[in-house]
Amino acid sequence: MRYLRSIFLSLMLVSVCAGCVHRQSVTEPYPRWGKEIEIRSHDNRDQLIVRMVHPAELQQAKACVLLVHGMNEYIGRYAAAAHFFAKNFLVAGFDLYAHGLSHPELFRADLALIGGAENREIEDIYLAQIPLNNLDRLRESLDMALQQLIALCDEYGRDGKPIFIVSHSLGSLVAASYLLQNQRNLAYAQRIAGIVFLGPAFAVTEVPGWRGWFANPFIKLSFHVEEHFLKPHNEPFPLMIANQAVSLMIAPVLDGIFEVLSWPGLRSLFTPTTPDWVVDYLTNDEQERVQIRVDGWLIRQTLLRYVKGIEAEIVAFRHQMSKFEWPYYLIYSEHDPITASWGNHDFAQATLHNHPDNQILAYSDLNHHEHLFSAQPLRNEILEKIEQWLDRRLTHLQRSDID
Repeated sequence: MRYLRSIFLSLMLVSVCAGCVHRQSVTEPYPRWGKEIEIRSHDNRDQLIVRMVHPAELQQAKACVLLVHGMNEYIGRYAAAAHFFAKNFLVAGFDLYAHGLSHPELFRADLALIGGAENREIEDIYLAQIPLNNLDRLRESLDMALQQLIALCDEYGRDGKPIFIVSHSLGSLVAASYLLQNQRNLAYAQRIAGIVFLGPAFAVTEVPGWRGWFANPFIKLSFHVEEHFLKPHNEPFPLMIANQAVSLMIAPVLDGIFEVLSWPGLRSLFTPTTPDWVVDYLTNDEQERVQIRVDGWLIRQTLLRYVKGIEAEIVAFRHQMSKFEWPYYLIYSEHDPITASWGNHDFAQATLHNHPDNQILAYSDLNHHEHLFSAQPLRNEILEKIEQWLDRRLTHLQRSDID
């Protein structure tokens, strides 16, 4: 699902029930859209299915768009958004590592349902997160999909069409950190014409309501310690000494706790399940909320080691984000508790001046996280605003080519 697991649940381990085996099942095959293209990594370690949809006259596609989903969800949910953009763009999507059809157990469940099974029970699907101490495997999935999309754009376009990324939540962090890591790769830098961030995971969760009275101090402490651990800031010297002393004492303890509770035996007890309140803040569309609650393709638990790795990834990105030079369109809700808006404020302050086409759309009165699953007419309004920004970028690129 497109949200960060509440660090609070990991630190407090509020109840044994949060870690009880979460039984779920799928009763319908994976919701496919577009043409499927199967690819494998160079070392044959990972298989990826890229789906593609485009205008009826493919040569009329203005550019190419890659959709990147968020945490614990899957790209099959994005059919409506994909077909909206496919009126004018070649659109591709894929499942990040350990999500959707990139998850071995979910892939097998899909095959069983296609083969005629009426139901496939799945347990502990979060265990695919065991090798994840960071987002490297997810960035590898993005790299594979992006290379495939570039090949498709070169095949169907003249001189190679521009590439845009439309990303959500954790997918935004994966894409943004990937671009920063590859900023010296001219082949990629020249092809990425812009990126759309939707509720990006540039901050940790701020638990709403009475739960936050207990949770948020621990979340802030964990994040503060991670951000300052062996990373001096520009604070006054006495404050720097204090921050370093606190982080040096607490960081190893927290890392050790998260790691130990991710071990076999313990992880079945202490892996938190998605809190009920999260669904209420994912979308303002009641029908979507109902669908989310019964959707068997969503992953409902997150390994603690992975939770800590995501927190570290957010910190690492924040230390480098001022170098982000790609043009972007940043869309978020000011009162979104799942990825708190202060991360977007900090990102904008550090990068807004880096490109003249950078733009921000902040909904000051909204608190939901999944903007592409908003209730109508807001959903179409957001899709149209994204397309307008893509068109402006294409116009500016054309003018640059003429100049």
